[in-house]
Amino acid sequence: MSPDEQITPIAQTTMSVLIVDDEPGMRSFLMKALAKKFALVETASTIAQAETLRSQGHFDLLIVDIRLPDRSGIEWHEALNDRDRQSDIIFMTGYADMDVAIKALRAGASDFIMKPFHLEQMMTAVDRCIEKRLLKRENFMLRRELAHGQSSTIIGNSEAIRDVKQVIERIAPTNAVVLIEGESGTGKELVARQLHQLSGRSGAFVPVNCGAIAPELLASELFGHTAGAFTGAKGNREGLFSYASGGTIFLDEIGEMPMNMQTALLRVLEERSIRPVGSEKEIDIDVRVVAATNRLLIDEVEAGRFRRDLFYRLNVLNIVIPSLRSRPEDVVELTHFFTLQLSQELGIKDVIWSHEDLQVLQQYDWPGNIRELRNMIERCILLGKPPAEYWKKPVVTVVPEAMGYPLDWPLKEVEKLHVTQVVDAHNGNKSAAARDLGVSRKTLDRKYKEWAHHDDDSSGEIQ
Repeated sequence: MSPDEQITPIAQTTMSVLIVDDEPGMRSFLMKALAKKFALVETASTIAQAETLRSQGHFDLLIVDIRLPDRSGIEWHEALNDRDRQSDIIFMTGYADMDVAIKALRAGASDFIMKPFHLEQMMTAVDRCIEKRLLKRENFMLRRELAHGQSSTIIGNSEAIRDVKQVIERIAPTNAVVLIEGESGTGKELVARQLHQLSGRSGAFVPVNCGAIAPELLASELFGHTAGAFTGAKGNREGLFSYASGGTIFLDEIGEMPMNMQTALLRVLEERSIRPVGSEKEIDIDVRVVAATNRLLIDEVEAGRFRRDLFYRLNVLNIVIPSLRSRPEDVVELTHFFTLQLSQELGIKDVIWSHEDLQVLQQYDWPGNIRELRNMIERCILLGKPPAEYWKKPVVTVVPEAMGYPLDWPLKEVEKLHVTQVVDAHNGNKSAAARDLGVSRKTLDRKYKEWAHHDDDSSGEIQ
């Protein structure tokens, strides 16, 4: 049995390794041995060369000889500032010195290997570093999910939802790109999570809201960056595609992606590799891409706001999520589910829904879909009063456009009417509405919070 066959293999990830050794034979030997485990393998014969490579991209693992022509490997490692000391490091040496070994381990080395060594000895040390790195990524994503209270439960037994569940079960095991379409609040991320859970992929599920990240930072968030790639980039950083290695990346609000990033994403889908901002190195990836939008992307293509070739590349498999108003039979089940879930999360006794309450909920058209229903239930639980007291929709007098609005309306009411009409015209897409209104999305969200607070104080009614 060869040394390679004795080692338990770890699937190749988006990780990268830098080998620093002044012996050409050792560099070549390790480069060949590690090529199957890392998406990027670089070598250097001096610390100066290593520094140049590190300035061009992030390395998850450094394998460094202690005695190098221009500097000690340990001294170099100790000199790295804290922001940049995010790489694991394995030291090698041909000189048996216990004091040096202790110094190396105290300096934060993951392992210390004496030359000459058997290949399996090095590979075991490398595997430990990879496993630790993957665990860090997994913990990062778990903390992220817990912070946002994410769930992967698809509730409902209507024919429309049963059809969606059947499609998910059928296409989940494939690696094909999936485009999920549906109105805001219909649960597109839940569908994406279910696709991931049933896919059998071992990596993380990484959700990204393309509309919530500043356009100039989106490339860095997705692909990572190198130190000095742009103002404020003080260290190398991994992107979310790296965190999704072996798993699924969910690109929500894909219709909000700037045109230059659409070009970059198309290249990633075709080449199956990423390039961190500021780096010249390509890193191979094993990531399934699931995208979602509340827009009709084909309309965006015809309007010149979305690349036609990217649309066809994303629209390999398509899932359309029905609106809540089209499946009123699911409202009761959703109401009971959210009531139990939220009362447990909030540590507050849940509310009791009367038959009349549930009938009213089923008759309402839910423009905000499941998200609106969940928010309404949370509000009822927090206020601790019977839902019927708050389930009162204000009577809205529709004024024809030619007639304007009553002259005795306060300025705030005029502003609220205009903003809500623009948002409605965009089917609830606040990012698109903010662009038309000439304000930021943050400003628009603040306005809605102010109006909600005013409504709470004045009437206690659910808007």
